[in-house]
Amino acid sequence: MTQQTPNPVGKSVPRVDAFEKVTGAAKYVDDMAFGPGLLYGKIVHSPVAHARIKKIDTSKALALSGVKAVVTGQDNPTHLGLYLKDRYIFAYDRVRYVGESVAGVVAMSEEIAEAAAKLVEVEYELLEPVFDPYEGAQSGAPLLHPDLGKYEVVNFIFPEPGTNISEHFKLRKGDVSDAGVSDAVWAQCAAVVEESYTLPQIQHAPIETHVAVARWDLDGQVTLWSASQSPFAQRDLLSQSLGVPHGNIRVISPYIGGGFGGKAGISIEANVVLMAQAVKGYLVKVRMTREEEFIATNVRQSLVGKFKIGCDAEGNLLAMEVAYYFGGGAYNDYGVNIARAAGYSCTGPYDVPHVKGDSYCVYTNHPIGSAMRGFGMPEIHWGIEQVMDKLAEQIGMDVADFKRRNCVRTGDTILTGMTMPQIDLVTCIDKVTQAVEWEHDVKPSAPHKKRGRGLAIMWKAPAMPPNPGSSAIVRFNEDATVNVYVGGQEIGQGAFTVMAQMAAEALGVPYEWVRVSANPVDTKYSPYEWQTVASRLTWSMGNAVKIAAEEARGKILDVVAQYWDEEPADLDIKNGVVISYKSEREQPLQNMVVYGLPNENFEGWQGGPIVGSGKFMPTYVTGLDPETGQGTRAVVHYTVGAQAVELEVDTETGQLEILKIAGAYDVGKAINPDLVLTQIEGGAVHGLSSAFEELRFDAQGRPLNGSFVDYKIATSLDAPREIHGDIVEMPLEDGPWGARGVGEHVMVPTAPAIANALYNATGIRFHDLPLSAEKIFLAMYPEGPELSCAL
Repeated sequence: MTQQTPNPVGKSVPRVDAFEKVTGAAKYVDDMAFGPGLLYGKIVHSPVAHARIKKIDTSKALALSGVKAVVTGQDNPTHLGLYLKDRYIFAYDRVRYVGESVAGVVAMSEEIAEAAAKLVEVEYELLEPVFDPYEGAQSGAPLLHPDLGKYEVVNFIFPEPGTNISEHFKLRKGDVSDAGVSDAVWAQCAAVVEESYTLPQIQHAPIETHVAVARWDLDGQVTLWSASQSPFAQRDLLSQSLGVPHGNIRVISPYIGGGFGGKAGISIEANVVLMAQAVKGYLVKVRMTREEEFIATNVRQSLVGKFKIGCDAEGNLLAMEVAYYFGGGAYNDYGVNIARAAGYSCTGPYDVPHVKGDSYCVYTNHPIGSAMRGFGMPEIHWGIEQVMDKLAEQIGMDVADFKRRNCVRTGDTILTGMTMPQIDLVTCIDKVTQAVEWEHDVKPSAPHKKRGRGLAIMWKAPAMPPNPGSSAIVRFNEDATVNVYVGGQEIGQGAFTVMAQMAAEALGVPYEWVRVSANPVDTKYSPYEWQTVASRLTWSMGNAVKIAAEEARGKILDVVAQYWDEEPADLDIKNGVVISYKSEREQPLQNMVVYGLPNENFEGWQGGPIVGSGKFMPTYVTGLDPETGQGTRAVVHYTVGAQAVELEVDTETGQLEILKIAGAYDVGKAINPDLVLTQIEGGAVHGLSSAFEELRFDAQGRPLNGSFVDYKIATSLDAPREIHGDIVEMPLEDGPWGARGVGEHVMVPTAPAIANALYNATGIRFHDLPLSAEKIFLAMYPEGPELSCAL
C-alpha cells in the first residue's frame, strides 16, 4: 500500500484487473481445470429452418463406445424464457431455425461426443418458413408459434396470439389515432420524408465462444460454471424450468471474454444442465465452436423500419409516424423487450409533439434475436438520423442546427409523458462538430476520392423491468484494506475498477486499499445483481456500493465518536484516518476496524469487525398505458450523445476509409475518465464494424457466412486514423456522484453518422446495411461497372 490515491472518483486510476489480463493470469471458464472424470458434450443442431420433428433415433449414438447419454426435448418438455416463455431447452415438437438444439450427446471425450452427434438420426417434416419480419407480421403468414396465447409472459409485454407478433408496443402522443397523425398536423408541415430502412441480423463475435460446465449431484444440488453476463438470471430461469429450488442451484461465472449482450439471459447453459442431469454426479462440459457460435447462440435482431416525419419551414419537428418490425428470430423471450424499448424511445432524441409509433417483435425462422450492445437503439437510429438529415436538407437548414433545434432537453415532456431528467445533448453536438471542423470545407486526398462528414445523435435508456435490484457488501480487514463484494460482471468495461473507486471515495480511504472480491461471481456467495446489461452497473450497482460503504463509514465514525466522547457529525475519514474537526485528534483505521477500540481505562471494548451492506432498486418507474404508451415515468433515465464522422470513398472501388470519428456523451459524472474514453473508442469501432456486417442466409434459411472466413468484422486496419472523445457531465439526480452508464451508447449513432457522411460525399442515400464496397460502387454508377470503367 505504498502508492495512495485519495478521493479517486473522477480520476483515471489503473484498472484493478489490468495485471491479470495483460499477463494471461485471468481465468475464464475454458481455463478451469476440473480434473479426471470430466465428460464432454456436443449438441445436435437442426439442419432445417422450420419443420415438425417426426422422430429422433438415438440408438446408434448410444451404441458408440464412450457415449454416456443422449438427451432430447422429451426429457424436459417445459418452456424457458426471460420475458416470454416461448422455447424449450431442446426442441420438442418442431424446429424453428437452422442451428436449433435438437439433442445433446454426453461422452468421455469431445471427439467421441462429436462423432456420436453425427449418429443421431432425426426425421423432419418440412414446414413453410418465414424470413422477413414485415411479411411475417401480416395476416395470413404461416404461424411459427401457434401456442403463443398459452405462453407465460410478463405483464408489460403484449403478444398478439394468432399472429407471429410476440410484442406490440403502441405509442400515441398528440393529435393522433390508430390511423395515424391527423391530416391537420401534416398540413402544417413544409417538408415530409417517408421512407423505409432495414438492417440485417449480425453476430456478437466475442473472442470467447459460449462455454459451460455443469454438474447435477445425486442429492439434487446443481452447479453451473458459465461465461455469463447473467448468473442470477440464469439461476432463476433454470429454477423455473427445471423445478429445482433456487437454493439448490449455484451459478459460477468468472471473467468473460467478450459479451456485448450475447451472453445475457440464457443460451446453451440450460442444455448443459439438462445433459448433466442425465449423468448425475459427473461434470459435463460444452464448448461451442466458432461456427456454432454464429448460428446456434444469439444474434442481433434484424429490422424493417418505416418512417414518416415532418417539420415546418423553420425546422421545428411536428409529426412522426414510425413502425418498427424487428426480426426476432425463432424465439423472442428476450427480443420482446428490445421491441418494447424501441417503442418507448421511438422518436429518437427529439421533441416531437405528434407521434404515432408501433414497435413489433416478429417471429422468423432465423437465429434467435437477442440483446446486443445498444438494445434496439442502433437499429432505429439508422433510419431516424438519415430522415432527419433529409428534412434539414429539404428546408435548407444545416443538419447540426436542425438537431440542436429539435433535440430533447432537461425538463422536456418526452413522448411517453415522462419529464426528462438532467441531460445536455446540445453540448455533445457542439463538441463533435467542433472536433471535425464542421463549418469548414474539406478536400479529398486524391482526385479519385470524395470526402464527406456526417453527424448523428442518440439516446438510450436502460431497458429493464421496473424493479431490477443491486446489492453490495463492504468489509474491512485488520490492516484497513477493504473487500468489496458485488454480483455484477466484469466484461471488459471496467466495472470492478469503478466499484473500487466508489467504495474508496465513500469510505475515505485510498483507492489502493480496496479489493473487489467478485471474480468469479458466485450466486451462492456473491450479493444479488439482476444482470450485467443495459449499461446499468455504474448507476445501479454503484449506488449499492456507495450505500454499503457509507454504512460502514457510519459505523466507524460511531465507534470513534464514542471513544472520544464527541459527535459523529464532527468527525470525518480522510486518507484512511479518522479526524476530528473539533478536537483535531486522529485515529488510523488499522486494527480498530476489526478489533474495535477500548473503553475508558481499558475496561472493556467497543466496535468490532466493520461490515456494511447496501441495496438499490429504482422504485419510481411506472407502468405505461398499453394503448398509448403514456405514463408518469417510463424509464429510470437516458444517456445522450453525438457522433461525427469524416470519411473518404474511393470512386474507383467503392471502398470506404473512415478518417475520424468524434464522439461526445453526457455521462453525468466520469468516475474514471480514461474508462469513459475507452468506451468511446471501443464503441466507435464496434459501431463502425456493424455498418459492414451481415449474417447472410440462402432461400432455405441456411447460413452462408457462418465463420470469420466469410463474415467481415472490423480489424485494426479498418479503425479510423483518429477517434476523438469528449466527456460531458450533467449530473444525474439519482446517480452515484451523478454518474450514468455509457457502455453501449457509442454503438448507436456510428452507422447512421457514416451513412450521412457517405451521402455528404456522394449524394447517395443508403437505406439498408451493410455498406459494402460493391454496393457503394454500383450505387455511384447505376449505368453499370463496365461503362463506369470507361469513364
